[in-house]
Amino acid sequence: MPKHPRTAVAADLRTPKGSARSLGYRMPAEWEPMARVWLTPPYNDETWPGCLPQAQEQFSAFIRALQPHVEVATTQGRGIATNDSWIRDYGPIFVVRNAPGDKPADGPLPAKAAHDFQFNGWGGKYEVRDLDDVVPQHIARQLRVPLWIHDLVLEGGSIEVNGLGSVMTTEQCLLNKNRNPRLTRAKIVAEIHEALGTRHVIWLPGGIVGDDTDGHIDDIARFVSPNTVVGIKAPKGHQDYEVLNRNWKALASARDQDGKKLNIIELPVPDPILYNFPADRFGPGGLNPVPASYANFLIANGVVAVPIFGQKTDDKALRVLEKALPGRKIVGLRAEALVVGLGSFHCLSQQEPV
Repeated sequence: MPKHPRTAVAADLRTPKGSARSLGYRMPAEWEPMARVWLTPPYNDETWPGCLPQAQEQFSAFIRALQPHVEVATTQGRGIATNDSWIRDYGPIFVVRNAPGDKPADGPLPAKAAHDFQFNGWGGKYEVRDLDDVVPQHIARQLRVPLWIHDLVLEGGSIEVNGLGSVMTTEQCLLNKNRNPRLTRAKIVAEIHEALGTRHVIWLPGGIVGDDTDGHIDDIARFVSPNTVVGIKAPKGHQDYEVLNRNWKALASARDQDGKKLNIIELPVPDPILYNFPADRFGPGGLNPVPASYANFLIANGVVAVPIFGQKTDDKALRVLEKALPGRKIVGLRAEALVVGLGSFHCLSQQEPV
């Protein structure tokens, strides 16, 4: 597996002394106040073969839905070079020094800091992503926030937090030997807790068909409140029935950081979507499934941008999220071209808290 450069891209980057957790930082939940959303709009023909203009049009609609509610910043607009658009996975993961609902804590430490985890192209499946791998360093330098630079391989789409101490993930991804083969489960968990300020892990088995990330959580289950999770569930005969049934059983028996059971809300799944991929150096091409999921939504202050696919299940998914996230504007946005790139709105965004 190629080794990525982990040296700082700017001499003026500050690394705090001590772990984020020891200094009182935590990763906030997505529904907490957000300063801006970082994006890398689609531009790569290889990622969206034969449908890049359509994907760009759908992404523009995504930006328009966000702008009344949150500042939008793009890597291109900030002069930051990238290899591709999946900033959820290679972008900075921000932490804050406050309790949920509180103002930033007083003291000499900044109210906000960030993490730069190693990004290895989802387990070395693709070419070296050396530009993507250092994007957090460029953003931290521009924002003038402290940054921890880690050797741990971790993608933002593989973790989901409730802001109070729980982190949800999948065994398929986080424990995959193509990420951190020399680390035990206990060591990986310890490093994540020290970085995110969490203290409890909710493990789900794995992800959906067509997902090249080895089972990212943001396609299958999402926190919508500190003790409520929306999870996708498929009927018998669906290609994802077996794994989603195992995930559902894991959620049903899971507890939060205080030992309390979770409230679980069912999200439907769309019918499988196949796309005719061209043959390339990554595979033979032909009709292959894409990971279309209503769980890949983004909560951004007063709006929730939800991918929809022109299917009969779209309206049901939107109604579920309207009940699960009251007081927010639920906006369904077509994403059948975007998901050809093997991700959608959540995968293509990274939030920065206030």
